[in-house]
Amino acid sequence: MLEKLPEVIGHALHGMRAGLDKIIFNTLGMRQGMASIALTSVAFADHAPLPPRYTADGEGVSPPLQWTDLPAETTSLVLVVEDADSPTPNPLVQAIVVGLRPSEGKLDEAAIPSRDNDGAPGLHVGRNSALQAAWLPPDPPPGHGAHRYAFQIFALGGAPLFSASPGRDEIFNALREHALASGLLIGTWERPDGSIKIEEAAPAGPLATG
Repeated sequence: MLEKLPEVIGHALHGMRAGLDKIIFNTLGMRQGMASIALTSVAFADHAPLPPRYTADGEGVSPPLQWTDLPAETTSLVLVVEDADSPTPNPLVQAIVVGLRPSEGKLDEAAIPSRDNDGAPGLHVGRNSALQAAWLPPDPPPGHGAHRYAFQIFALGGAPLFSASPGRDEIFNALREHALASGLLIGTWERPDGSIKIEEAAPAGPLATG
């Protein structure tokens, strides 16, 4: 989505970032002292780089996630993944999943649909910033530096009804009414060489003269 921007534009936009303060986890206004969910992944540590497999530079499938410490009254969970460093006014949404059952405690690798991958059957997936009900693999612009991808899990009480492909605003409104607890896991990704690979033709031999 952003990887095709020229490197010079990535450098020019380096200081333009949505910011962690704008992810749902930090803007929801959940009261102090609210329970915290432990959200982890066997694929990466908190604030550590994502393996390329889960990005636009690899297979582009969604990573495995696990969670514990849910409130006893949890009826379902919502997962939202946002790019806190996208050069946009608000974070880009990489994925939304609603209706996760408390008893499951995890999402397997590639559970969210993505390119060339149908995902897990029966998963209720919302719209990402590309307006697709899918996992949008991290693809920061070349030259823009490291991006922080915020994996956010929310425990809900009650039984909110979601549309077929809920977007960020619908999710935010439902969380504001029904959220009981939240958890946050940060994974990072950047293109270290700051460039897009372009195949070069092999030399054709000495130049003709005359």
